[in-house]
Amino acid sequence: MATVETNSKGNLREIAGLFFKLGCIAFGGPAAHIAMMEEEVVQKRKWMTEQHFLDLIGATNLIPGPNSTELTMHCGQERAGWKGLLVAGISFIFPAALVTALFAHLYLSYGTLPDVAPFIFGIKPAVLAIIASAAHKLSKKAITSNFYAVVGVLVFLLSLKGINEFTLLFATAILGILLSLRSAKSVPSVTIVPYFLGTTGISHMPPLQLFLSFLKIGSILYGSGYVLFAFLDTELVQTGWLTRQVLLDAVAVGQLTPGPILTTATFIGWQLHGFYGALLATLGIFLPSFVFVLLLNPILPKIRASAKISRVLDLVNVAAVALIFSVCAQMGTEILIDWKPLSIGILSFIAVFFYKKLSSIYIIIGGSILGYLLHLIG
Repeated sequence: MATVETNSKGNLREIAGLFFKLGCIAFGGPAAHIAMMEEEVVQKRKWMTEQHFLDLIGATNLIPGPNSTELTMHCGQERAGWKGLLVAGISFIFPAALVTALFAHLYLSYGTLPDVAPFIFGIKPAVLAIIASAAHKLSKKAITSNFYAVVGVLVFLLSLKGINEFTLLFATAILGILLSLRSAKSVPSVTIVPYFLGTTGISHMPPLQLFLSFLKIGSILYGSGYVLFAFLDTELVQTGWLTRQVLLDAVAVGQLTPGPILTTATFIGWQLHGFYGALLATLGIFLPSFVFVLLLNPILPKIRASAKISRVLDLVNVAAVALIFSVCAQMGTEILIDWKPLSIGILSFIAVFFYKKLSSIYIIIGGSILGYLLHLIG
């Protein structure tokens, strides 16, 4: 018994250290976070197979909440049960929330944000290379037939055309269900019920209402940061509790800081109720993810064990990888606009694809330094 307890504590320390590190360096949004996790969890530490990691990606895409944060929770639960889930999620969220809270304090005190653009300038093309590397590795596991390749290309092209990622994922899942039913002798009952909390007003925005508003957003949020922006605009700007400029600044901070963009809630909570508001808003928006993952993780092996449902998960995995490629392509057109980011991007691609043992943290640090130096020369 003592040995098991020691191993459990050791696992929790390992989980805390890994996801705290990722929370400090994970710039670039969910696709970049997933790429870094794949390197650490699958390639380096061998906590799970590439296939199981891919299944976790597909599963998180079908539930509300921040996908990459939920993936950290899955990884933690795989390693050390529900305690690992809590430790992984909190360790990943904490650095981003802390940095965002610092920005929020400075913003409330001085009405402006520090200039970190020169460093972010170099990080973005480095992150682009990391995403491309992970997407390439995952695609080799996900695309196992010509049919899956066609589905992947179709999802990729439709995503570039602007079709919502949530729509594409569920359309792919429905396709998998239809294909499974076609080969089944009896028709199973399949129901997809989205979870919604009741909409409540925030006319007086007491602390409890602040918490409940962000709890609602965390429970129904699908999609990118732009979807989060729409929810926050409805809840806070249109009700008069926040100006649109403050909301734009809050979203900007969420994008500039490492870790999940949902720490935008930390910034907004601080503007409304100081430290206490930041704590309530952060807890509210992330709490649903802990619950969803805790419920979903134990049934994933059963899903994979069922031949019919497994086919659905396979197709969702293909769509998820196609969406990562789509994010990579769109980021490329936005970032690689002149010779400076292009130079950093090329060097990062060489490092990622030809020096595979090099940790992504060094690539990010190198990109940041190069970006700053190139910024200085004008």
